[in-house]
Amino acid sequence: MVTMQAMAVGAVAAVAMVLAGGAGCATTSAMTESEASSNAAGASDKASGWIVLFDGESAEHFRGYRQEGFPVRGWAVIDGTLRRTPGQGGGDIITREQYADFEFVCEWLVTPGANSGIIYRCTEDKGYTWETGLEMQILDDEAHRDGSSPKTRAGSLYDLVPPMKNVVKPAGEWNEARVVAQGTRIRHYLNGDLIVDIDLNSDEYRKAHAASKWPAMPDMGTRMKGHIALQDHGDEVWFRNIRVRELRKSAE
Repeated sequence: MVTMQAMAVGAVAAVAMVLAGGAGCATTSAMTESEASSNAAGASDKASGWIVLFDGESAEHFRGYRQEGFPVRGWAVIDGTLRRTPGQGGGDIITREQYADFEFVCEWLVTPGANSGIIYRCTEDKGYTWETGLEMQILDDEAHRDGSSPKTRAGSLYDLVPPMKNVVKPAGEWNEARVVAQGTRIRHYLNGDLIVDIDLNSDEYRKAHAASKWPAMPDMGTRMKGHIALQDHGDEVWFRNIRVRELRKSAE
């Protein structure tokens, strides 16, 4: 096992070096890209209905699940990113507002073997966000065991609908996620590609649900309005450029 440990340490060290500003100075360039993106989008945000949920400085639009404030442990704003920091459990964080029909966009980056998710339309009448909300999986497909199953890979409608194509970028690189929820129609986009398109009232969804673990949690996926959550799965995950806008059911 010494060889495996050495390999694991080497992998983490390599990514850490890149993220911390080693070869290529990824953290510095990521900040530059983030600032440029935010500046470009800022002028049109109000006109297009976008609400900036995280601007690189403040997490005021989020709070802890079933908590009044933002977790004092486990989550932090670091170098322009909203980061789930390892070693401390803070729990999932959720938007302070609830959304019914919406478009949600963020960028995420995972460290080796990391797991997280975007859980949406979740309500606080259960112990966990995933007992009511649907989830777009966030994952290092290469190193995490969930990457071996299509229905639990990055971008999937977790344990229900696999991504149509594999467009995820590896650990240490930024991915752009987009969730569009309009009535019972759910769409996931990853890095610009549509990878999930499902109607919750369809036979396809009902069959997928019956074959999943969710029948044991009858409230999962039943809410038509709720919070949007970023999942604390115990791993280090970074987020930036987080935005949302409300949609009409008849749009698109």
